[in-house]
Amino acid sequence: MAIAEGQFNEIGNFNIKVDKKSGDRGQFLSNVLMHQRNDTRPGNYTVIIAESGELKSNPNSNILQLVLFNGNYYEEIYSKKPQEVQKKPAARSYFDTYTMNVDLEALNDVDLDAKSYTSRYNMLDVGGLNYTIDSLYNNKSIEYKNLAETLYTRTSINTLNSSLTLETDSIFKGDVFDLFNTRTKLQTVNLALNTISSTAQIIDTKQQFLEVSEKNLNKHLIALNEKYVLGFACFILFFVGAPLGALIRKGGIGLPLVIAILLFLTYHFIGIFAKNSAEDGTLNPILATWLSTLIMLPLGVYLTTRATNDKGLFDFDSYLNPIKKFLNLRPKNSVIIEGELVQYSFLDAYHNEKLINVIKNHDDLDFDQSIKPFALNQLLKRNQTIEDLQKQGLIISEDFIRSKKEATDTVDYSKFAFIFYTIGVILLILHLIFKNNKLPEVASAALDLSIISLLIYILYFVVTFIKASSFYSHLGLKVKPVNLFLMIVGLPLYGVSHFLIKNKIKEDLDRSSILNIK
Repeated sequence: MAIAEGQFNEIGNFNIKVDKKSGDRGQFLSNVLMHQRNDTRPGNYTVIIAESGELKSNPNSNILQLVLFNGNYYEEIYSKKPQEVQKKPAARSYFDTYTMNVDLEALNDVDLDAKSYTSRYNMLDVGGLNYTIDSLYNNKSIEYKNLAETLYTRTSINTLNSSLTLETDSIFKGDVFDLFNTRTKLQTVNLALNTISSTAQIIDTKQQFLEVSEKNLNKHLIALNEKYVLGFACFILFFVGAPLGALIRKGGIGLPLVIAILLFLTYHFIGIFAKNSAEDGTLNPILATWLSTLIMLPLGVYLTTRATNDKGLFDFDSYLNPIKKFLNLRPKNSVIIEGELVQYSFLDAYHNEKLINVIKNHDDLDFDQSIKPFALNQLLKRNQTIEDLQKQGLIISEDFIRSKKEATDTVDYSKFAFIFYTIGVILLILHLIFKNNKLPEVASAALDLSIISLLIYILYFVVTFIKASSFYSHLGLKVKPVNLFLMIVGLPLYGVSHFLIKNKIKEDLDRSSILNIK
């Protein structure tokens, strides 16, 4: 029999540890430490220590003989009398030779080919899982029913005489509790408190038991659905991986392989996180098992469709153009006039006097009036102040000066709100990940920091709205200001709201500059 050195090995009812083995069959043992297990009394109450030992066996016998030399035998004696337990009785003896016979016949009775040699969920077949899940559901219903009956019985409602007729006392108008003396009142209150305390303890204990039962049930549901989802996953992942070779025509085998590995890791980690969340009931166990496969399904359909139509892997313009149009994103120094994109990048080469002339005489130079804000921004980038431009002959209204300052403040505060919003969301996601991976301390710290970041974000959000309102009050144009309702609706998605606010402020300020700068 194989006994590893330096670690405990289970042999029958014994756990044995040896420092060193020797002999042609490893039968000689040095520094033997043994713990004997008692089925009726869990714990290590019998300890045997010996300087050396020898294993003896016969190929035709199921008995293993262990002979120990120069050792001690120690056993804690169990007593039902509390007075004797306080004395901690024990038996200790020394021996020169101690022979032990271990029956190994039970080890030969294990049928390694049998399907039902364990009841663990990951070792059961579909039939066994269905049977076990049905039993767990029934046990769950019985536990809830027993808990309800226990709590109902403890209320003693069923012992009350419901046939009594209540009559109102015409003389006594006070509280019924005042009819009792102080001692009776105290006994009644203590009885009520003890009843509530014991009931709460019953509920807490049962809650812990039900949580363990629910987790065990979820594990069986996950194991059952994994047997089905594996076949679908192989089929779907084939339609994800096969088109990659046809769609990616550059990079040889390396690029398709890298993308395939990234897709598989994404599929794998989504499945792990989902199933970990499903074990404690955060996610539905059936949905969690199928989640990663369902995410890959539309990707497989998309890649297969593009491969059959002989198209590239991604047509980024078809996805980015609607987003750019929604966020009003355009190339730098450009504007849309009557549906056409007009570039003013040539203004970068103009000197200051020529830019000022463009602002004053854009009609004479055959430019559209929309060129004025771009020329002004070009001058401001060259460290020209509003006062310097006024001295050089530009007429700039006070409303525009105030509105420009408010616009700058609004965009700056919105930027800070966006930063703290991003930090808060990232920390919240990390909190869920750490909590899902059984790191409660780190998860709690991430949640606290996330709450602080989101509170600061809300503060900057409010200041942004106040500054935006002040901007529109000084703008001097009849345009729709930032709508409070729309800002509140966009509060959870400030990553989009920030760019919408920024672009609207810029557009309205450019309109103001066209009318207020001459």
